[in-house]
Amino acid sequence: MNPAEIAETPGSSAVRTMVEARLEEARRAGGAPETVRVEWRGQPTNFKVVTVPLDDLLYNPETHRIRAQRSHDPVFDAKLAEDPWSKESQEYLHKLLQCKPDNPDATDPDFEKLKDDLKDYGQKDAGIITPSGILVNGNTRCAALRDLNKRDFRAAVLPATATWADIAAVELELQLRKDRRRDYSYINRLIAVHEQTSAGRTPAELAKAFRTTPKAIERDLWVYEFISEAIERSREELGGGGTTSLRLMDFEGHQETLSELHRSYHKAADTGKAEALRENRLLAIVLGTAKTKVRYVGHDFHNAYLVPKLGEEFAQPGKPADEAFSLPGLDLGEDLPLLGEEPDTLRARAFTDRVLKARARQAAASQLTAEEAAEARTVLDQVKDAVEQGVHEAEWVDRRAKRKSAAAKTLQEAAKLVSESTQQASQARSQDLMEHRALDDSLLELATALKKLSRVASRGVEEPGPGLSWLQDAVADL
Repeated sequence: MNPAEIAETPGSSAVRTMVEARLEEARRAGGAPETVRVEWRGQPTNFKVVTVPLDDLLYNPETHRIRAQRSHDPVFDAKLAEDPWSKESQEYLHKLLQCKPDNPDATDPDFEKLKDDLKDYGQKDAGIITPSGILVNGNTRCAALRDLNKRDFRAAVLPATATWADIAAVELELQLRKDRRRDYSYINRLIAVHEQTSAGRTPAELAKAFRTTPKAIERDLWVYEFISEAIERSREELGGGGTTSLRLMDFEGHQETLSELHRSYHKAADTGKAEALRENRLLAIVLGTAKTKVRYVGHDFHNAYLVPKLGEEFAQPGKPADEAFSLPGLDLGEDLPLLGEEPDTLRARAFTDRVLKARARQAAASQLTAEEAAEARTVLDQVKDAVEQGVHEAEWVDRRAKRKSAAAKTLQEAAKLVSESTQQASQARSQDLMEHRALDDSLLELATALKKLSRVASRGVEEPGPGLSWLQDAVADL
């Protein structure tokens, strides 16, 4: 929508007349009128509250509450884009306002709690509307009150000069107040951060607005771009016409996994490993791998676990893997990266792309031919099984490596504690506060522990290293 204009809505003239009349009544009533205080074009401003009929209100099609979920039904989403004020479009918005962010076919328990609260206590907080009845804040409350068959809605009224940019700013400012009951979903928050950045706000400004840090804002922007790229890579033409792709809402529920990916990506030893990690984790996320398991998907996951199970030709059925990434005059056998990326990363990307497209097809099941549906199922089943087995093996390898180094790490910590004990003994001696008997008892406990460690560590070792040799000599006379 045009950020500077709000198009006329059905019956908007009559609604404006009614709203203005009720505002005038409130002004004449005297006393202290109810108001809602919001940040309006940079200044805290109080707007008067009036009671208006629920039937005269329109859901805001641009609300960030359900921005990602609009794509749940492509047909209705297209109708919504064409005419957001039609009965069908408004009914679609009503449904989405009730749904779970990650599953629009199910009702959100938080929505049911809101309905129960409104049923028991009524509308405690006023919403905000434009003079023509478009809901700026309170879309979900309006939906709940309508389900309860209520007739009226209390709302503050913005000035007639309000634009879509004003509406977005007010909605965001109110949503980020700490007293809001129902937060934006993760993906809708990312959308809001991206839109505010596109409007020219800096990470520092957004950090203040979202009550977070500039680093967190930069992470959110990175994740948004990561998801957007994955969606674009999943786009594919269907045999029966039209196209399909993944949607932003398909990434709801992956906040912790995506945040962890951002950290791991930027901690990677080099760019090649970072990009390979990015591809492998994306593959795992798209397949719905549990967040507690995704951490075992490393930069080498493709070569170590997927290729042995699926074969390199999986990326390009019917083509040798190297052929898929070759350019005239460039041999992938050379130590030269293709387009700035390593061949291993490109092959991992080809694997991921095939899965992205299969997931996108699965989401558009009603538009698929029987052959397309069967192929998508086969691809997803094969890769999901390979990933599950690979994660299980990678987890076992990780745990085994930790067990191997556990004793050494514990001794490193013990060495630090001995150093601290030395400093404490020195301080106590300088102040004539040394407890010699207690120290002597502790040293005997240490000697006993070292003797046991020497026996265990020496088993099966024919040529001990300098550390173990020292320990054997140290405890020999104990």
